[in-house]
Amino acid sequence: MVRTILVLGAGKSTSYLLDYFLKKANEENIHLKIGDLRPENIPDEFSRHSNCTVFTLDIFNEADRKKAVSEASIVVSMLPASLHINVAHDCIEFNKHLITASYISNELKALDDKVKEKGLVFMNEIGLDPGIDHMSAMEVIDRIRDAGGKMLLFESFTGGLVAPESDTNLWHYKFTWNPRNVVLAGQGGAAKFIQEGTYKYIPYQKLFRRTEFMDVEGYGTFEAYANRDSLKYREAYGLQDALTLFRGTMRRVGFSKAWQMFVVLGMTDDSYSIENSEGMSYREFVNLFLPYSPTDSVELKMRHYLKIDQDDIMWGKLLDLNIFDDSKKIPLKNASPAQMLQYILEDSWTLKEDEKDMIVMYHKFGYELNGEKKQIDANMVVIGENRRYTAMSKTVGLPVAIATLKILNGEITTPGVQIPISKEVYEPILSELRTQGIEFKEYQVPYLGYNPDSVAS
Repeated sequence: MVRTILVLGAGKSTSYLLDYFLKKANEENIHLKIGDLRPENIPDEFSRHSNCTVFTLDIFNEADRKKAVSEASIVVSMLPASLHINVAHDCIEFNKHLITASYISNELKALDDKVKEKGLVFMNEIGLDPGIDHMSAMEVIDRIRDAGGKMLLFESFTGGLVAPESDTNLWHYKFTWNPRNVVLAGQGGAAKFIQEGTYKYIPYQKLFRRTEFMDVEGYGTFEAYANRDSLKYREAYGLQDALTLFRGTMRRVGFSKAWQMFVVLGMTDDSYSIENSEGMSYREFVNLFLPYSPTDSVELKMRHYLKIDQDDIMWGKLLDLNIFDDSKKIPLKNASPAQMLQYILEDSWTLKEDEKDMIVMYHKFGYELNGEKKQIDANMVVIGENRRYTAMSKTVGLPVAIATLKILNGEITTPGVQIPISKEVYEPILSELRTQGIEFKEYQVPYLGYNPDSVAS
């Protein structure tokens, strides 16, 4: 009997996901159904494939959505996170397992008892970050604990970046995922984490000036700024007693200092609209945030305001974005500063057809074993193929695809609304990811955490 995998939403992160299913279609006896609001954007090779059906689906059309879910053997939602909840209710109604790459919302978590009663697996956070970060972290943490070790420190960093061979701008950055999330990164409250047993907080206006540095063999030095809530997974990972717990976002060195210019100017603000935004030039947009002067140019006012010289690399980075161009126009109505900045950045930071992106993930595990403090550093680098087959789509899509088949085939059975932190889940998925070139290199390094015995009283 043919089994049907329903994929809802076919955006940028689904190229490897869909390919994986179709490559496995005959041996796994599966038919792929892809429901999307704009199916015309889905490449022809999927719609023409004998094991695939592409159809128009408006997720807000309850009757059509329920029909699609009821006819499926298992459901994969690649929709925006806020839309998973409607699909989740349908999956409970029709007894279908559900897989998403998104963070678990409170609304979804509240369905846990119903999902368990039905014996269903609702696997979430099974992409890259969240996803591969959970699984790779728990693999090492469980290994340390199984050997009798006690966790003292855990730090984790992920970056969606441009590959070295496609690095063509002074920011050493191009968009590899949702640009809006990049522009709004760090907003919504202070970043919080634990460092050597002390709670630490970094307000948004200082976030990009507090960075940590790390080297990745063969790829150079990176920096990382703190994620908003590093304590979110303390209980899930069993790290309640860890002295240091920190999660961050990786960039090339110098990006954060330059990004701080936009924060200082107020260009990342998404809380209000600019009435005459439509048709405004890049230069006019910049001038909105600078003091009035009857004589000084926009460039001069910008340098004075930011206290940067004409030969400063920061100035070069601003020029690199063409933000003083009076001929380039922003076509957005009643847009916020953040939306207008995003438009300008996409003009410069969009990958060309043959350009490649890069995913970098870096973990630090500090622990005590037999009275001795030790540390393991682990990193993973994945390079994309081109603008369609990106490292981002590979590292998000493949874990989702592998988990889907493992659940469909009864290899992952523990019911409930969950994330991939149990051995039942992470062992087989990480094993298969290694065959796809997604693997970590581990290094035993000196423990860098605070040691009270080494400090003079």
